[in-house]
Amino acid sequence: MPKAVRLHEYGGLEVLKTEDVPQPVAAAGQVLVRVKAAGINPGEASIRKGVFKDTWPSSFPSGQGSDFAGVIEAVGEGVSSTQPGAEVIGFTHDRASQAEFVVVPQEQVTPKPANVPWEVAGALFVAGTTAYAAVNAVDVKQGDIVAVSGASGGVGTIAVQLARLRGARVLGIASPERSEWLAAHGAEPVPYGDGLRERLEAAGPIDAFIDTYGQGYVQLAVELGVAPQRINTIIDFGAVKQYGVKSEGNAVAGRAEVLAELAALIADGKLEVPVARVYPLSQVQEAYRELEDRHTLGKIVLMPEEA
Repeated sequence: MPKAVRLHEYGGLEVLKTEDVPQPVAAAGQVLVRVKAAGINPGEASIRKGVFKDTWPSSFPSGQGSDFAGVIEAVGEGVSSTQPGAEVIGFTHDRASQAEFVVVPQEQVTPKPANVPWEVAGALFVAGTTAYAAVNAVDVKQGDIVAVSGASGGVGTIAVQLARLRGARVLGIASPERSEWLAAHGAEPVPYGDGLRERLEAAGPIDAFIDTYGQGYVQLAVELGVAPQRINTIIDFGAVKQYGVKSEGNAVAGRAEVLAELAALIADGKLEVPVARVYPLSQVQEAYRELEDRHTLGKIVLMPEEA
């Protein structure tokens, strides 16, 4: 029997299990994908802990994960957009990607460019489409000064690069250890911590602010004079209500055509998705332990042992 990550209750890392599950079967309009790589995301940890159970409740036993890349194993009746053996990048809305197999509607996969590595492709959907939506939300334009908090995280690293591709001057707020990576990707590193406000003020009037970290960055952006319509947070929903800023993310841009656009940028060498570490599916607890420390550069990825 194939294996998949399963949760039987809300809780800490200890509730994450890798268990045998029935073999999924593609129904009409669906494709069955043998998963080669599946990214993990902070939102999944919050859902597991029950933080969002009133908004996005879980039914147990529950699977986990949205991102994946893999090979089409079988197609259901009426599928014409792909065929068995095709390499694809995709997403699921059923919390099911952290597994050896996943079934999704055919419109939720797009071809994987040959030169995009599996671990990069499997980590792309949530972080990539969230960053894409955030950059669009604050209307980044040529010559803008754009600040990005959490600039070395999964979403932040991509947002930095997408803003640079639009011709913006990007201030990347992160730990000093990430300065080299940020500078190499066209951003101006700005260390977080004491004196951050003064460092940002010295960099010039900020036109737009993308918050991927929370913990007061929206308030800081407002205090720096950034217009609320040019502030976007993907995490601080209390600040959205308080200050009237935007909160656009994966729900806005989570489409196969956006995924294809981002994959093409990677294939062309215009976008990098840094992968901090790859874990086997059986080490899902260890993978989330590292993720929840919030100190990684880029993404953490699960790969089924037989991938």
